[in-house]
Amino acid sequence: MRIDKYLWCVRYYKTRNMVTEACKKNHVTVNGLVAKPSKEVFPTDKITFRKDQITQIITVLDIPENRVSAKLVDIYRRNDTPAEAYQHLELLKLSKEHYRKNGTGRPTKKDRRDIDEFGNEIKTDEED
Repeated sequence: MRIDKYLWCVRYYKTRNMVTEACKKNHVTVNGLVAKPSKEVFPTDKITFRKDQITQIITVLDIPENRVSAKLVDIYRRNDTPAEAYQHLELLKLSKEHYRKNGTGRPTKKDRRDIDEFGNEIKTDEED
């Protein structure tokens, strides 16, 4: 089965076109070699790809006939991605939400004054 079809069948990507784009950008490797979308995959192949700032590592266990439901995905692949990668993603999400919530827009006048005041405090501490 082609690598683009396999990754689509096991629900890592929403469309085959998305997988094809990832392959063209060299984000997908099979057994350590960069894979084109037409690369054939077989059981025991190790697939590494970068998605959502995580380098996913999966091992092909079996080849599905067509796209499978989310409950049956584990029959066809084994996820070898280290847990630290998922923890790193959680930290990235938390760091983005630290200062300003999504959708709140540009800093307000009060925010700008607070930032300027903070900068002035640092300068006065260095001068002392």
